[in-house]
Amino acid sequence: MNAHSTTDMLILYGEAFTSRLLLGTSRYPSLYALEASLNASQPAMVTVALRRQLAVQTTDIDVGFFDELKRQGARLLPNTAGCHAVKEVVTTAKMAREVFETNWIKLELIGDDYTLQPDPVNLIEAAGILVRDGFKVLPYCTEDLVVARRLLDVGCEALMPWGAPIGSGRGVVNPYGLKLLRERLAGVPLIVDAGLGVPSHACQVMEWGFEAVLLNTAVSQAEKPEAMARAFSTAVNAGREAYLAGPIPERDSAHASTPVIGMPFWHQDVHPTLDSGQKL
Repeated sequence: MNAHSTTDMLILYGEAFTSRLLLGTSRYPSLYALEASLNASQPAMVTVALRRQLAVQTTDIDVGFFDELKRQGARLLPNTAGCHAVKEVVTTAKMAREVFETNWIKLELIGDDYTLQPDPVNLIEAAGILVRDGFKVLPYCTEDLVVARRLLDVGCEALMPWGAPIGSGRGVVNPYGLKLLRERLAGVPLIVDAGLGVPSHACQVMEWGFEAVLLNTAVSQAEKPEAMARAFSTAVNAGREAYLAGPIPERDSAHASTPVIGMPFWHQDVHPTLDSGQKL
């Protein structure tokens, strides 16, 4: 899909994308809302679930879903949503490659059904298997630095750490951990995935130097999905521009923006002499 800027591209696995927003495609109220959101945000990629493609299509949005994505020319990013075991992930990924005709895969391997937190141990094993099988793997992970490094060790070239549990809309719950991940993995594309609720959340992580964000619930479940998609797209671009502009460092004390050296004499606390009883 076309994007907003051609001067600062997102690079994933050697491929350039002019947008830094990725968009999920589930839970939209209608096919029209999905189409309008895609047009408004112009995402680099859109996530799709194999389970949805293979499921019985019973609603209007299900019936026309993939036809609409093809018509839009959307770059598809299949995911392994709902998988809880390495074997299940590998099987789903291989089926998705056949169905969607792409080597790209968003690796999801859930370890806890309440938080939907990724399984930090089996995720590494699954990622290694998929990389060796020729997949371009984007693993959904937490902000754990050690796990992130192990994912890079097995061949992942980009990571998708969460900001908060999927669908929570809380924004980043561990700013220290996420910023430390960004600092320690300099040069590695990091896409914040899950938990962002409003455009300011996306702008914030982009200001920290993250390469992109992936959204779904915050857009699809908004009262006006199209307007929210546009707002997030604007926020992502603004955050990226702010990061490139070089924000000033945070300080613990005030720092005057106007210099005091050379201050004109009339700025000093001097009053004219007054006669007794006279008031200004």
